Amino acid sequence: MDDVKKLIVATLDKIRHFLQKDGGDVIFHEFKDGVVYVKMIGACQDCMYANNDIKDLVEVILQEEVPGVIEVKLVD
Repeated sequence: MDDVKKLIVATLDKIRHFLQKDGGDVIFHEFKDGVVYVKMIGACQDCMYANNDIKDLVEVILQEEVPGVIEVKLVD
């Protein structure tokens, strides 16, 4: 795994507890062309706020912590 992917995973590990406290979690899927693809699991998987959590929490933090991240998108 290259350094950027390691940094993405490490950053997700730092914010994971916010999602886990509500019974959910996030799994790193892929990083391509500045976009981080993640999958929401648990309570987050079917939550109507999952996209908001991705944009307002995960995306903002990844953009601040990981150079080159421009967006975060959900995968099925």
